[in-house]
Amino acid sequence: MGPAQEFKSNKVSIIESYQKHGTDCGSAAVQIALLTNHILALSEHLKAHKKDNHLRHSLLKKVGRRRRLLKYLKHSDFDAFSDITKRLDIKTHGIH
Repeated sequence: MGPAQEFKSNKVSIIESYQKHGTDCGSAAVQIALLTNHILALSEHLKAHKKDNHLRHSLLKKVGRRRRLLKYLKHSDFDAFSDITKRLDIKTHGIH
């Protein structure tokens, strides 16, 4: 199973565990959790396929998007920011 299939199989359970209410599927916390799951899957793929530069570029774009969402969440709702970084074990030393 490739990274895309792994990501799709976990997507519904991730949304359910991080949503704020029943119809929430796009809040910053949910997006960060989905991006983190996708980043981990892509990282595993890159360990086996070191020369896959197209996927490496996609991975870097996703990491940047997650960083921007974390920055937004830190400034708008610090409690949610600290909760999600602890739950997902994300290092936050580069987010200002």
